[in-house]
Amino acid sequence: MNIWPKPFLEPEVLKQRLLILSALDIVLCEEEWLRRYQFDPHWDENTTFASVSNGSGDDLYILFTPEGVIVKGFDHESEMSPHAREEYEVWPGIYEQVPPALLHRLNDEALTKEEVTFCLWRESADHVWKTGEVHNPQGLDDGSDFLLGMLYDNPEDYLEWAEDYYEVKVPLDVIGYVFTNTSITKEMMMELNPEVDLEMAMKELQAIGFTVAKSTS
Repeated sequence: MNIWPKPFLEPEVLKQRLLILSALDIVLCEEEWLRRYQFDPHWDENTTFASVSNGSGDDLYILFTPEGVIVKGFDHESEMSPHAREEYEVWPGIYEQVPPALLHRLNDEALTKEEVTFCLWRESADHVWKTGEVHNPQGLDDGSDFLLGMLYDNPEDYLEWAEDYYEVKVPLDVIGYVFTNTSITKEMMMELNPEVDLEMAMKELQAIGFTVAKSTS
């Protein structure tokens, strides 16, 4: 196996980032099927599930388990997609070296295990992210830069995406607060989306374990 060659978030930071992005989606978009980010802290026993989907057939699934964290990405336009192969097979090397306890977690039908163009993982005792010895002498694009790039590192990048995707103006100061504090107030929710159903949004935020704080004023 290899060390994942690109910078990537520490597991707890990754989980927090996914929680934040999912919370913002809940406030900005009432229709769950239109959201890009999903987060479920009680997906399975001792397992947190998160996903990122752009609605165009590209997705990222992340599982936080007692054994560690596994990340599976699928870029449907990648030449490494099973759909681009005659035998519809997973690209050689993607799964062969994944620790069995983590790989087993992908067997759930909802995770579409065979739909994959890259995979990385980190066992609970690891200090680095790892990936398989993927046979890719041509340097084909596996979609990892594209998909992992959706885990925005700063409020400005998220805001640029959200304003384009939801076609609304989004206050940067609110996004910055949420990114920094992993919490939001009712007033901020109204600033983000004046049409938000506060009661419904607060129930959803509670379900994913996101803090609704008292007013900062």
